[in-house]
Amino acid sequence: MGIQSTSPMIVVANRLPFVVAKDPKTGNYIRKQSAGGLVTAVAPVVVETEGMWVGWSGLHIEDDTFAIPESSPDDNSPTAGLKSEQVIPVNLPRKLFDDYYNGCCNACFWPLFHSMPDRAIFEEDKWDAYREVNEEFAKLVIQAVHKSYKKTPDRIPLVWIHDYHLMYAANYIRDTCNDEGLEVKMAFFLHIPFPSWDIIRLFPWADELLQGILGCDSVGFHLEDYCLNFIDCCHRKLGCRIDRQRMLIEHNKRTVSVHTLPISIPYERFVKMAEEAPVVMKASPEQLLLAVDRLDYTKGLVHRFKAFERLLEKYPEHVEKVNLFQVAVPSRTDVKEYQELKEEIDKLIGQINGRFSTPNWSPIRYIYGCITQAQLAAFYRDASVALVTPLRDGMNLVAKEFVACQTREPGVLVLSPFAGAGVTMQEALMVNPYEINHFADVMHRALTMPKDERELRMKQLRRREKERDVNFWLRNVLKSADCLGDESGESKNRLMPLSEEDINSYLSDYVNESSRLALILDYDGTLAPIAPSPCIAHLPTETKKVLERLSNMPDVNIAIISGRSLDNVKEMVGIEGITYAGNHGFEILHPDGTMFVHPVPPEYQEKLRKLRDTLSEICVNGASVEDKGPCLSFHYRKVPVPDRTAVVAQAMKLFEEAGIEVFKAHMSIEARPPVTWDTGRAVIYILRTLFGVDWSDRISIIFAGDDDTDEAAMLTLQGMAITFRVTDFQSIKTAANYRLPNTDAVLTMLRWIERRMGSRSPKPPGMGSRAGSFSNLKSRSRTSSFTDSCRNTNHGGSPTRMLSNLVMHDKDYQSIVKRASSPLLRMNSVI
Repeated sequence: MGIQSTSPMIVVANRLPFVVAKDPKTGNYIRKQSAGGLVTAVAPVVVETEGMWVGWSGLHIEDDTFAIPESSPDDNSPTAGLKSEQVIPVNLPRKLFDDYYNGCCNACFWPLFHSMPDRAIFEEDKWDAYREVNEEFAKLVIQAVHKSYKKTPDRIPLVWIHDYHLMYAANYIRDTCNDEGLEVKMAFFLHIPFPSWDIIRLFPWADELLQGILGCDSVGFHLEDYCLNFIDCCHRKLGCRIDRQRMLIEHNKRTVSVHTLPISIPYERFVKMAEEAPVVMKASPEQLLLAVDRLDYTKGLVHRFKAFERLLEKYPEHVEKVNLFQVAVPSRTDVKEYQELKEEIDKLIGQINGRFSTPNWSPIRYIYGCITQAQLAAFYRDASVALVTPLRDGMNLVAKEFVACQTREPGVLVLSPFAGAGVTMQEALMVNPYEINHFADVMHRALTMPKDERELRMKQLRRREKERDVNFWLRNVLKSADCLGDESGESKNRLMPLSEEDINSYLSDYVNESSRLALILDYDGTLAPIAPSPCIAHLPTETKKVLERLSNMPDVNIAIISGRSLDNVKEMVGIEGITYAGNHGFEILHPDGTMFVHPVPPEYQEKLRKLRDTLSEICVNGASVEDKGPCLSFHYRKVPVPDRTAVVAQAMKLFEEAGIEVFKAHMSIEARPPVTWDTGRAVIYILRTLFGVDWSDRISIIFAGDDDTDEAAMLTLQGMAITFRVTDFQSIKTAANYRLPNTDAVLTMLRWIERRMGSRSPKPPGMGSRAGSFSNLKSRSRTSSFTDSCRNTNHGGSPTRMLSNLVMHDKDYQSIVKRASSPLLRMNSVI
């Protein structure tokens, strides 16, 4: 065969490449051919590479013994060679499938991605069903990967996920394969448009959706516009580092490549069908305007009929000389919106035919139903004009099929620029379907176009579609996924490691010549790499040196906030003149010795003591308990992967029995006092006691953290700071402005800050200096009194701690947040 893939191909699609039905005579399940360019092009590659196809059979089967039937001996379709063992059917309960397919895919994603958000319905239970079904698909894909390695152990399979039905599945597949040590290549292709940021941001779970797609290595869209929309959404919603020029996205230490891959048709197959198809319409002197669409509100049928009516009004010479032949394939007939659309179309057709019909002629001929491929080819071949005028369409292959079938007298293609095909098929007559008058004029031009112009336009269209047929598309898909066997593999595009130039694009507009900076940083996973044991998670030497230099700059304040105990984090960092916060901010120590300790209920302390004792009894296989005073952590990082689930479940049961809420952290679960206090409130307290209640008027804030415990601070600081989430998880929800891949990236950020703050011109005494701020603070602070500025700690010895058991009440907290909330736009510079 012409296309060789170096990887066995595992196709994951909503439907199987054929229809499974019961034979009415025998009652046995049989295969029926499924038309479509995707099946025609891809199925032979799946067969050739001994790959598999995962999809829904179209049936809700309760019989556990159901098996996919083999193809019949007389089957000559592209799927004939696909054995039943290569087909993995997804069987889903009817209610779950309906919530996923109709409730989420069709009622939400379809209108939203076609830029019709007013028609989209956002329901959490439908989104939950979508995620559940995607995970069911993913579990079967894992089975397919195992089978693939069993057949061809020396070849890495390509998992190719298709369309908006399965945008969430990739991360489940990737995580499971990583856990099981299975290497896979993963690609995703979207067959519909990908909308702009203004549209996608309306979806309440957009971050999960985008991260689902980013679970793949290669992502393909029909058009460059869709690619750029996707890249922009990942940058603005997820804070991903991107390269628009090379269309790369950095996500969780991986570089995801985005590709423009316009799908096409099996050109020669349509040519052959057109040459062999018998005439299906009686010979007539009338010119035929042909339209073939699924009955859907995105296809613009109502606008088309109104424009045709305007044509007959403005150009009466076409009366009795032209027929509009509309084939409308039924779609989602059980959905009220589609039922209403059909009623509107039926009424409109009746009005037009009633108004213009004569005894021997009716202007509109209408088929509501399906027609065979041979009939369709004949209609394409014999039509004078094809109207492909959707309001929005990912590609629309009808335009390409019409061109391929124009084997006789050349016709004219009228095409909407809102179809993906409109980008390349420029020889067509373009028309905005919303402009009814102009639409009528374009139809008139098409009907009266001279033959030489028709021939020229159609020749150009046919040449392009012949060269760039579905096999051309498939070759480019395989090339984008590094699976093309007959070409030397190119080195994959990768983003270079994060540099200070990248940090400059994030922070240059925020940290300026007059900025006074508060730098608030987590420790484990942010400043110091995560280690097997907390006691060996040391601060890298270079990071410590940069922090020490920053701590001595007059316009930089540093606070380290950690889940460790206060004494431990101070010992691990070991830098004087900065603020330390331990136990997620339950203990805060300022450089002058002023200390804040949030009060803890006595009954909680007793519960914690008992929990500590019971947890110590299950500390086996590497599990350990870390006592942090008012908090406690149960670590399971060293526990072997197969045993973790059981160990964590046992620990959580002990938490429940003790009556203590569980907080999840990196490979640990934590106990914290049952009070209204978290890292967000701790950060506000730190800022207020350092700079006064009007801190937001004078201070630029940068926060960086790596786990869910830091999200409270990121949420609190939204609009008031630039925040970073340090993460390599495949899918993580974050309120941060940007993501950083690792602690090295944090060091790069600190170096940029050092360079930026160190290059500024010296300021006159009292102008934005730290001493001036602290002197003002004495009269403003209502909870702490500072005896001197932070710099006093540098004049010999450690500061004396002045303990203040203080509580920030909700009224105080809300007042501070309200006063501090000023608009802060996310930086969107091109990297």
